[in-house]
Amino acid sequence: MTRLTLAIDAMGGDFGPCVTVPAVLQALASHSHLIILLVGNPDIITPLLAKADSSVLERLRVIPAESVIASDARPSQAIRNSRGSSMRIALELVKEGQAQACVSAGNTGALMGLAKLLLKPLEGIERPALMTVLPHQQQGKTVVLDLGANVESNSEMLVQFAVMGAVVAEEVLTIAQPRVALLNIGQEETKGLETIRMAAAVLRESPQINYIGYLEGNDLLTGKTDVLVCDGFAGNVTLKTMEGVVRMFLSLLKSSGEGKKRAWWLKWLGRWILKRLTKRFGHLNPDQYNGACLLGLRGTVIKSHGAANQRAFTVAIEQAEQAVRRQVPERIAARLDTVLARSDKA
Repeated sequence: MTRLTLAIDAMGGDFGPCVTVPAVLQALASHSHLIILLVGNPDIITPLLAKADSSVLERLRVIPAESVIASDARPSQAIRNSRGSSMRIALELVKEGQAQACVSAGNTGALMGLAKLLLKPLEGIERPALMTVLPHQQQGKTVVLDLGANVESNSEMLVQFAVMGAVVAEEVLTIAQPRVALLNIGQEETKGLETIRMAAAVLRESPQINYIGYLEGNDLLTGKTDVLVCDGFAGNVTLKTMEGVVRMFLSLLKSSGEGKKRAWWLKWLGRWILKRLTKRFGHLNPDQYNGACLLGLRGTVIKSHGAANQRAFTVAIEQAEQAVRRQVPERIAARLDTVLARSDKA
């Protein structure tokens, strides 16, 4: 495979280099075609590379950064003071063509604002959206967006999200004519906010979109749709609620047989049940699908969870690699030409 270069914000997230650097080394060891530009404080990063294999280090370059955007900084203030920060430099590497994608676990609002400022949205996209691919109980996957890039979304934005989600479902998940649904408080056409009803009216009349109607939050993991569209507020709350429940469930499974004195056959039975349940539901572990793609830009940007561990951040890096290889921005741009009604073509 042709070499692929990624810019990684090493300083972002709750844990910074102690998570991002080992994750980068793991990704480089697993993917021989990857080259990583690791952006951050060399004094912190370099010691973490001391035991790395020389063949891996040959494909890694540390790019110095003077500062870090705080996770709790207001986006507007963070953007104004972003020069020299690890996040901005990583995005600038993509803008300049030195890297093909950027991965950061830093401040979501700042990443959204800087990415829009530096990389620019695609023509026809009002605002980019955060998208992830979630596993469902039918052993398939569902594209979900927006997950928090836009707290409020008008009907035009929801239609744009639907188009982008359908492209990802087709090109990344290889689903022919993916089913598209809008997240709502009920399945009846009269329910929900006016923006959702207006978006539904447009999607219903779009022959290029396989629109199937409204779905409620309890259908998120059922596999009833291939693309689920919502505004960033509802999407973020829905995703984090689901992740919290899944983590609690998996934690309970893990701890259910600990610290108790039981007959050997009960212990064996408990381990057997645990193994079966883990096999059945383990794919729902949030660490396995970490990394939300910021769709609608002229470049590829992946937002990792701020609290991601090494395994999860490695998954985010792999998400970036896949998005670049599938040419997601280019394919979205091509689809927008045929689906969205442009004002200049009216």
